[in-house]
Amino acid sequence: MPKISFAEFDSAHAAPVAEICLAHGNKPDHLLEILHDVQGKLGHVPQEVLPIIAKALNLSRAEVHGVVTFYHDYHQHPTGKHVIKICRAEACQSAGGFAVIAALEKATGTKLGETSADGRFTLEAVYCLGLCPMGPAALIDGKPVAAIKPKKVDALVKELA
Repeated sequence: MPKISFAEFDSAHAAPVAEICLAHGNKPDHLLEILHDVQGKLGHVPQEVLPIIAKALNLSRAEVHGVVTFYHDYHQHPTGKHVIKICRAEACQSAGGFAVIAALEKATGTKLGETSADGRFTLEAVYCLGLCPMGPAALIDGKPVAAIKPKKVDALVKELA
């Protein structure tokens, strides 16, 4: 597979992103894996790399953007050191999810959908983790945590710090 020139892109990320695409054979059907690898290398998938990926895979920028924005696991901005994904589905909400969210916001000093000013925590909403009978549930740094109670949130957050 020949290398593609990316000289027209004014980005410090052009070379590593082009290498990731090349490692996947510049195949459009590898887009999800390429995005995972880019996020693994850069910590997120910045908007500036979408045209680079699009060119390498012979896709439109809109097609790449659509995939990045459709899947909630791709982050377009840097995330905190710890990512807390709290379930907002009905079962978890009826089990006290709103109180857990409020406790998390207070304990981390950030709002749902944002990253704390100190860069330690990102709070995200997800809609069902499959732990419905054990709600409220969350993914904390990719690990499932069930039956979270508001009074336990401070200890949970301190454990991460």
